Parts: sequence; structure tokens; C-alpha cells
Amino acid sequence: MDLCPAESTGLSGAEEAEIETIRKHKQELLDDIKKLKEQIAEVFAEIECFQHAEEKQVADSNPGEQIRQISHYAWIVRRLSLWYLTFKLSQRDKILSLGRKKFNMDPEKGIQYLIEHQVLSSDLQEIARFLHKGEGLNKTAIGDYLGGRDPTNIQILQAFVACHQFANLNLVQALRQFLWSFRLPGEAQKIDRMMEAFANWYCKCNPGVFQSTDTCYVLSFSIIMLNTSLHNPNVKDKPHFERFVSINRGIDNGGDLPEELLKNLFESIKNEPFSIPEDDGNDLTHTFFNPNREGWLLKLGGRVKTWKRRWFILTDNCLYYFEYTTDKEPLGIIPLENLSVQKVNDPKKPNCFELFNPNCKGQKIKACKTDGDGKVVEGKHQSYKISAATPAERDEWIEAIRTSITQDPFYDLVSARKKKIASKN
Repeated sequence: MDLCPAESTGLSGAEEAEIETIRKHKQELLDDIKKLKEQIAEVFAEIECFQHAEEKQVADSNPGEQIRQISHYAWIVRRLSLWYLTFKLSQRDKILSLGRKKFNMDPEKGIQYLIEHQVLSSDLQEIARFLHKGEGLNKTAIGDYLGGRDPTNIQILQAFVACHQFANLNLVQALRQFLWSFRLPGEAQKIDRMMEAFANWYCKCNPGVFQSTDTCYVLSFSIIMLNTSLHNPNVKDKPHFERFVSINRGIDNGGDLPEELLKNLFESIKNEPFSIPEDDGNDLTHTFFNPNREGWLLKLGGRVKTWKRRWFILTDNCLYYFEYTTDKEPLGIIPLENLSVQKVNDPKKPNCFELFNPNCKGQKIKACKTDGDGKVVEGKHQSYKISAATPAERDEWIEAIRTSITQDPFYDLVSARKKKIASKN
């Protein structure tokens, strides 16, 4: 349900849901503490009764009865200890669950929360193992955290990579294992740090396979891009093995890699694409948590040509639109790959821009939407016409969308590393 401005809390739907979760956990903790207090009071009452009986028995000097009473006392102590241990384990599980949710929303805060509540220590190796195990953690959040530029994040990244066993694996096998444990972030510098750490560890585990870590770095990117080219249905011109050989010439300290090695890597990717890990819950929430841009815009319908006000979010090379800001699921998703954006004039609406496919004019854009029955169906648009409130806002949206469309850090990173290799020779 949409909230009017007077009722607005200033929080997103994800933030409000997180606050509600925290309130729920707080109440559960209070209930557990109350139960534990009652149980402790019951045990102390039994101990007091035992002490009175013990004093009387000492007076009667009955050794057998004293032994029975001592055994009963020991049972009471064990019972109290078991209750306390169960309570501590229950509290730890709840703190761990909440810490995972916090991590999925904000990785830095999640790790700090778990350390403050002594579920994790500040030991970087332990944090790395926690991320590598990954139970209940969002794969995208893991990638964002590991790619951080802070020295602590970099040390955790190196420890995380060292959790993988790459010895005697070819490069494709190692990449499959590595890329399954998180999702590569979209920021070029983060990708660079993560792939640099991967190349260093792979070469350490497999000495002599490549002449330098730069070779491993460049070839890893070539394999990732080959995977996209071979298995993305939008790529019509599938590369042949000769093309793969050509783009990797001279990367081994100026020399060429053995053709048999490249053939094995090529066939491995051709026969089986990389598996992308499914995120553990809260994936959409995390996707929308730090968007490139968001705001109200008017969108022209595809089948019914009416303008409707929608809340748009630009993130991860996609444009999402919602009926209300508080909705958790989008009405539609427009992947921006292969699309272009431009200003257009409309006699009925000012400040318009258009999303279109320059290579397939007249064809429907590959997008999806939710119909009136709640089913996800294919979009009806050959282009998307959108209106902003002001010319400045329109231009800002166009620039943000263009940046999202053209941003492909892989090619820039590989180009820079190839220049580095060439400069050494």
C-alpha cells in the first residue's frame, strides 16, 4: 500500500522490514530471558529445600540419606548448567541469524555486529572461513565485501581465496570453484582486486603452469568473456577456437601459451558454462539497496497507450519499475544490454527519453512484467518511452542509463594488463 507524504517514514521497504525483524528478535530475546529467570528461580528453590533437608539429615547423622541428598544436589547443578548452555546456544543461533541478515543488507555492519556479539572473533582467517562457508549469506554481498579496498578487506580476500584448493586443477576448474563462492561485483576496481588475488593463489598452488600471475589474470578474464560469448543467447556471432587463440597471443611474458592447453580450456567452457550461484534469500532486497539512480517517472504503456506514474530503480545493468515505493517486487524489469537511450519529443508529455534496440528495430525488447493476474509475462514494448519532471532530471537519467549500458569493466581490465605484459618485453 502506498504511503502518503504525511505518513512517510523516510525509510525504504527493505529498511522497514529490517527494523521489524530486529523488533521481533528483541521480543524473542526478552521472552527467553524471562523463561530462564523462572527456571533459575525454580532451581534455587530446590537447592534451598535441599539445604534445609541436609541440615536436618546432618543432625540425624544418617549417612545413606546424606549420599542421596548429595546426588540430588549434583543433579540439580547439572540441570541448571544444561539450561544455561541451551540458553547460550539458542541466543548464539539467534544472534548469528540476525548477523547474517545484517550482512546481506550491509556487509561491513553485519561483520561488526557478529564480532561485537562474540559470534565471530576479529581474526581475519576466521572471518574468511565464515564467508567461504557462506551459510545464509548473500553471494552478491560476499562479493561486494571481499572487493573492498580497505587493507582489512584485502587481507580477508586473500585468506578467502586461500580457502580454495586449486592444486592440480586446470584454470577453468579453478574458476568454476572460485566463481561459485560469491558473485563478482560490478565495480572494475573490485573485480581487479579479486581476480588479482585469484591469479596469485592459483599460480602458488600450480607453480610452473604460467610464467607470471599476469598471464593467469589475462587468461582468466578471457575464459570468463568466452563463457559469455558462447552461452549468452543475445550473442549471435559465437567465437571459434581460433579466435580464442588469437586474443591470447603473447600473454605469457610475450610468448604464446601451448595450443593444447588453450584447446582444453576452450572445450571445457564450450561443453559446460559457468554456474552462477543462487543467492540465499533477500536477493532482490540487496539488489535495490544501493541503486545507481531511483525516482518517480511516467511510463507509456505498451499495449494500452496510457501514461502511468512508476517508481524506477536503475541498478545492475537493469531498469526496474514499481507501482509504489514500498513494493518489494517490481512490476517490470528492463535489461539494458544491447539497448540505447535518446531524447525524444512527445506532443503530450515533456522531457521524454526512449529506450530502444538500435540493431533490431520493430522487434519487441526482451523484458518482462507482471500482468493483472500476478503472472510474469513477456513485455509488449518495441521501445520504452519515459517522461521526467524536468529537462535536468531527464538528462540525468539518460546519462545514468548510458553509463550503465556501456560499463563493461572486463575489457578495460584485460587491455590494461596486456599493456603491462607488453611493456616488460
